Amino acid sequence: MMTSGPWLEPGVADGGNAREPYENLFRTLFDAIPSSILLVDSRLRIAMANRNFLQKGNRTPRDTIGHRFEDVFPPTIVERTRILDCVRRVFERNEQSPSQRMTFRAPGVPMRTYYFRALPFNWNDQVQYALFLMEDITEQVRLSQDIQRVERHLASVVESASDILLSTDNRGRILSWNKAAERLTGYQACEAIGRRLPEFFAPADRPDIEQALVGGPALAASRAAEWELTTLSEERISVSWTLAPMLNADGETTGMVAAGRDLTERHRLEAQLLQSQKLAALGVMAGGIAHEIRNPLAVCSSAAQFLLDEDLAPELRLECVQKTIAGVHKASEIIENLLRFARPADAAGAAGADKMTRIDTVALLTQALSVVNHQARLNQLDVETRFCEQPLWVRGVPSLLEQAFINILLNAIAAMPNGGLLTLTLDRDGDQVLVHVIDTGVGIDAADISKIFDPFYTRSSAKGTGLGLSICYTIIQQHHGRIEVESAPGIGTRFRVHLPLA
Repeated sequence: MMTSGPWLEPGVADGGNAREPYENLFRTLFDAIPSSILLVDSRLRIAMANRNFLQKGNRTPRDTIGHRFEDVFPPTIVERTRILDCVRRVFERNEQSPSQRMTFRAPGVPMRTYYFRALPFNWNDQVQYALFLMEDITEQVRLSQDIQRVERHLASVVESASDILLSTDNRGRILSWNKAAERLTGYQACEAIGRRLPEFFAPADRPDIEQALVGGPALAASRAAEWELTTLSEERISVSWTLAPMLNADGETTGMVAAGRDLTERHRLEAQLLQSQKLAALGVMAGGIAHEIRNPLAVCSSAAQFLLDEDLAPELRLECVQKTIAGVHKASEIIENLLRFARPADAAGAAGADKMTRIDTVALLTQALSVVNHQARLNQLDVETRFCEQPLWVRGVPSLLEQAFINILLNAIAAMPNGGLLTLTLDRDGDQVLVHVIDTGVGIDAADISKIFDPFYTRSSAKGTGLGLSICYTIIQQHHGRIEVESAPGIGTRFRVHLPLA
């Protein structure tokens, strides 16, 4: 209960200036209160109204003080709320009323929302006044509505997403589980929330997930991973995950947010694409094989038909036999090259080739260059070599690596039919050997450069199977190296071969 001071005691005559400081202090405090306040007497007339009420109600003291309580509010407020009853209750029962909510629009003022209640103001245990309080909660209501609108929007986005969206606390317990997670796993949100996230994954992936949860508080940015999700029917689904820390207003990590995308369809499409690529490559190879083998077979067939003639001259018979043998050797060479392209190590092993051993790259390149020197002289080429002074060793099959570099050198020589400069360099690049084969030939068009390692692809009009660079590429890969090419039409081509040091 509130107790009034003597300056408010009813019926007491004005005591003069002795009470004036207290009255001024009371008025100052009364007006400074940010809530709207009315002091109502027992006849339900307004005895005092603070500045906040007058401003919010767009009223003046003249049309407020002394007027009946119900007259200072719009009739709709008085009729539709218990605002008058709560003041009466104070005088009838000497007790405060419970807080109630109302919407109030004063003339020329936008709609406002208030909580109101009335308190007894006593003197000598008698209710002298009712203190009517109104708290403006318009902004709080608006903010609450905005928050609810944002929450509904976010909930709609999360629930409408086709990807899994979930969140966990710092212990890995699931806090949210959207509709996509329900559809994909078969677990309803009520079944998943509260359980630890690793329970829903394949056993092999659980250690990685536990590690991600442990590192969650220190996770500074998103992390991507691919883990298998276990469904209610115990089916395993490959899912691509993006993990990010969940932060509070102080920037502290309170958990983790995870977004998951079902990779089933993507893997199916990738398998279809791979299969189509295999079929396309097989078609190219089949066409190339048919083209290359048809020519020697045609020669063999023609020679065999001549050999059926019993009256064939000995010289012509010998020529037919020689052409048949040459055609068979040509077909055999094509098949051997195909084997080397598909399985270079196996092909070498089947032929009793060298074992893997340490190879001096200077000696290897010198030997390869000596094989093509004759062809280089025929094309009137200048040959320049720049080899590293220190020995550089690699590990591999000498005959295969020699074949690879011979193919690259022959390709460079073929690009310079009217002369030019062939440069062969050898150097060390970190833990690798780096070989450059540079020519000043016709170059390769940008549209063709991605195809030069494809089997049976050739830009040369001369005889050839188009397997040389393909075999070279496969041999280098078998030796854990890589081959790169740069070229410009009319300027020349540079091949770079990287091989790991032994």
